[in-house]
Amino acid sequence: MLDLDDRQVALTAPLPLTRHPASVYLRSLGVGSRPTMEQSLNEIAALLTNGNCDAMTLNWAALEYQHVSSLQAALLERYAPATAKKMMCAVRRVFQEARKLGFISGDTYQNLTDLPPIRESNKLRGRALSLTEISALIKACTGDPTVQGVRDAALIAILRGTGLRRAEVVKLEMKDYQPRTFGLTVRSGKGGKDRTVYLPQGAVCYLKSWLKARGSLSGALLCPIKKGGEIEYRVMTPQAVLLIVRKRAMEAGISSFSPHDFRRTFCSDLLDAGVDIVT
Repeated sequence: MLDLDDRQVALTAPLPLTRHPASVYLRSLGVGSRPTMEQSLNEIAALLTNGNCDAMTLNWAALEYQHVSSLQAALLERYAPATAKKMMCAVRRVFQEARKLGFISGDTYQNLTDLPPIRESNKLRGRALSLTEISALIKACTGDPTVQGVRDAALIAILRGTGLRRAEVVKLEMKDYQPRTFGLTVRSGKGGKDRTVYLPQGAVCYLKSWLKARGSLSGALLCPIKKGGEIEYRVMTPQAVLLIVRKRAMEAGISSFSPHDFRRTFCSDLLDAGVDIVT
């Protein structure tokens, strides 16, 4: 916990969302990034106030340089440099919105953000997954007799087989699957462009099993499932994909990795095959 002085750091009255620096910043983010950064800001606010504030009740404009400097040091003690850097970037963005909204001056903004840069290791973050690890993940899913196991096997097969980002996977709809060609139309992907990716034969069987359980109703291709096994025909969140992957990795006894590592694995395979992944 950080030792703030007696200055008022909690809002005495709620601000309209259009006037709240943290809210304005979060609303500027994509739907895939917003939950993660909101959680980061909540953790930061709690750290600054001994758990008494969250991102929406903290008076960001009341913070001073010594608070922000101590915050950065505390984050570096608790997290990897890359994570601390991302969290401090969010703090800077909130201060930037506070300046634009007139809560702090330009000089105050410069003072609050005049901090030493966080140095990251040159070691490559993330990793490609081995064939053995992919097999173990699929077995963890197929060994689950519930409909969640069927869905999760399809999810992992799509992530591994296409290299899609989790924010792209959750936006897939039934109409985006082309069973004759095993193609998936990715709408408004990175760069705002539509494109088609194709499932390898090994992934198709898992998707077919899921579609048999899911049924042919329109809507999201991969859906949330209630505890009782009832399928909800709505879009999953990217955060849900992260939680599913973590759960199956734990069951499979695989060391920590992220959904993005499926994309690294996919790109690694392309490079091994001599494909230029930049084009």
